[in-house]
Amino acid sequence: MHVFHKFETQHEDLIHDICYDFYGKRIATCSSDQRIKVWDLNDQNEWICSCEWKAHSGSVWKVAWAHPEFGQVLASCSFDRIVCIWEEELDTKGGKNRWSKRATLVDSRDSVQDIKFAPRHLGLRLATCSSDGFVRIYEAADVTNLATWSPMEEFESQKGGATCISWNPSPLDSRPMLAVGSSDPGVKIWEYNETYRKWVHVETLQGTKPHTSAIHDVCWAPNMGRTYHLIATASKDQTLKIWKLQIQSEKQKVEAKDVATFPDHQSEVWRVEWNITGTILASSGDDGVVRLFKTDFSNEWKCFSVISGSMEDDE
Repeated sequence: MHVFHKFETQHEDLIHDICYDFYGKRIATCSSDQRIKVWDLNDQNEWICSCEWKAHSGSVWKVAWAHPEFGQVLASCSFDRIVCIWEEELDTKGGKNRWSKRATLVDSRDSVQDIKFAPRHLGLRLATCSSDGFVRIYEAADVTNLATWSPMEEFESQKGGATCISWNPSPLDSRPMLAVGSSDPGVKIWEYNETYRKWVHVETLQGTKPHTSAIHDVCWAPNMGRTYHLIATASKDQTLKIWKLQIQSEKQKVEAKDVATFPDHQSEVWRVEWNITGTILASSGDDGVVRLFKTDFSNEWKCFSVISGSMEDDE
């Protein structure tokens, strides 16, 4: 596969996260240098750093874009136990856009490991998970004024510390759902119960061969008409897994099983991400490559492409 974009970020330390915006025209990067950078794709198909700033007093683990319906809004989380909400605004003096801090969320008692904005149909909400084992969900009190974020729910998901989080993106399911990974290891599925008005644990992803080490990432696939859900997990145990989730709303029952396990990276797997239709899965690991997976004619998951930054063609 031809390398069509390559640029020097000039971060002064390890980059922990890279996040595209909704349209794929902007990128946010964050690093142990405590800085966030925003990059824009220009007419020459080049990535240009449009803004950078010191965001936290510790390593910045994750950045996340809100849906563009709510404006140009970023969230960041850090080892300093803080979540920050940033909004882009026009600098009338310099004529150039700049990013301003709108809110600081300081409820976590330990490093905040992951942040995810809720799907658009749930409004402007943000879920966070921390090394203290708690998941916290916030909502913007006024989407036109991001200074106030109300804590909606807080629940302890994992005793060993929560490491990653992912929303169920489907607007067709009647109740919000979350997948939360931990260092135990394990992934738990949580659902908001209207009767009890709280989040309840409905399933644990165990399967025939569960992960044996910490979960680095979890990603809930978009559902384009399937009768079931797919969730991907990446682990320190050098495997990635794909899980099939059956949600029986009338019985209020959730069943999960592992449908594929891949040790292809032969090293720690750090990230998994689905395409917009939930049909192709990308993974990255310490082997320095990105692997792409999809189902074949017999509905079995296979690796169909391996991408390396130093390669010109597929393996």
